[in-house]
Amino acid sequence: MKKFINVFSKASGTMLLAFCFSFQIQAQKIISLSGANSPQDDMNPVWIGDNTLLFTRAFHPDNVGGVNDPGDIWMTKKSESGEWQEAVHRADLSTDGYDFSLGLEDYLTLLVYHTGGSRFGIYQYSKFGTDWNFLRQVTMPGLDSLSGQVTGRVGSDGKVIFLSGKGKDSKGNEDIYVSEKKGPIEWSKPINIGSAINTPGQEMSPFYDAKSEQLYFSSNMHEGAQGKDIYIAKRIGNDWTGWSKPELWGQINTPGSEVSVTFINEEEVVWTSTQNSDGFADLLTFETIVPLVIPDEFIAASPEPIVANESPAKAKTVSVEPIYPTSAVGFPEVKMTEEDEKVEEPINWFVVDAKNKKMVPFTISWKRGETIFDVTEPGLLKRSELVSSQIGEIKVSAEGYFPKSLPVGEIKSGEPTVVLMTKAESGSVIVLDNVNFKRGTAELEGEETKSSLTELADFLVDNPEMKLRIHGHTDNAGDPGLNKALSLERAGSVRDFLITQGVPFESLRISGWGGTRPFASNATEAGRAKNRRVELEVER
Repeated sequence: MKKFINVFSKASGTMLLAFCFSFQIQAQKIISLSGANSPQDDMNPVWIGDNTLLFTRAFHPDNVGGVNDPGDIWMTKKSESGEWQEAVHRADLSTDGYDFSLGLEDYLTLLVYHTGGSRFGIYQYSKFGTDWNFLRQVTMPGLDSLSGQVTGRVGSDGKVIFLSGKGKDSKGNEDIYVSEKKGPIEWSKPINIGSAINTPGQEMSPFYDAKSEQLYFSSNMHEGAQGKDIYIAKRIGNDWTGWSKPELWGQINTPGSEVSVTFINEEEVVWTSTQNSDGFADLLTFETIVPLVIPDEFIAASPEPIVANESPAKAKTVSVEPIYPTSAVGFPEVKMTEEDEKVEEPINWFVVDAKNKKMVPFTISWKRGETIFDVTEPGLLKRSELVSSQIGEIKVSAEGYFPKSLPVGEIKSGEPTVVLMTKAESGSVIVLDNVNFKRGTAELEGEETKSSLTELADFLVDNPEMKLRIHGHTDNAGDPGLNKALSLERAGSVRDFLITQGVPFESLRISGWGGTRPFASNATEAGRAKNRRVELEVER
């Protein structure tokens, strides 16, 4: 039996629609949060009140770590007329690693998960007006043992945190765990919430409503799942492993993969969907407020079967680690920890079209001396093999796309390595990241520069029909006239080098823009560095 939460359907105001999806679920129109979404991956929405939605945006050039940053926190606000405003980057809540908001621990305290810079773990931020100020790290034993795509939320009462990740006791891939608050900055070790929820597949993005004792999460292996879908289960008893059979929340699931949901209030929800299994995520909602269809009755899940463990126990290694901070004199205090033997998994490649986020067939290669090594089965390649072979950089190639070089240091272990490919079609623009010049001149500098341009030249020689315009750019420091001249000269230097490698002169044109087309803010050195660049634009 289902029930409709008691709400009145009413217009939520005119929406600024950058994207509009025509999926009809029970005659309810699903739309994109126009101002909040981007061509990048927009995920982990968390409503924190005051008309404010926080979410994680991956691989955006304005992220702290640039286009290779796996996720920074961004913010959008909903106006009184129902319009979602343009998203704003929250650098004060972000690092150069993976960051997501867990939500409010209380009215004034925001919890954020970081894996970048000097911060790894969960941290408190204190609200001061409209700003969030860094406060301190919280302690949660065992948090660092969770791998894979870690996601999660603070429960609605602020007393529990539900997390998803791959742990030593996971049923398969990511499982859902729960941690209870023990003190102002102390949380218990996360425990697996059991087989009623967790399957050999992926269970992710949990949110627990303490009032209804209902858990909302994403799964790709429960009954009815098509990709990842949102499910609802109710807690049974006082044990965190006691749950009802999960019910598919069909009202908000689409043909794509749903990985998170947040409640704006009892009438409105925002969730994440890829719209197809290969795409990046967008934030979605209903065009107008509609009654939310939530299960009224839940059936207890079947108990987990007991299976005898006949396999011998694996040997464990013991490591000795210092406990920080240490004193300036004497012997540092140490702790001994047991570690299970870990088996390295192959690299999980996620090579996609940067525009439409579709997976593309690809090959992997690297160069040692004058010899090129091609990998016939990239899905079997392990990161440790690259490191032990002292390979510093690999090349990702796909037919019809510009090749992309990737430092081995940027290849992920235990999570997908995402590579965004730019299609070689009219209007496409790529930045030559590895091309450098001697300071204040147009002279090419470094072996990395020549190697990068040589690879580009090989690609252009293999695609002789392609016409390119080379754009030179600078920051806005100094004389505008000199900057424009320098940018044109640098574009010319790139053209001249490509010609020496066999690219026809008539295939290349150059432009110099000085500092008139900034890519990032010139207010910081990091932004100015991004603006000093050379771009290629396809001009078929």
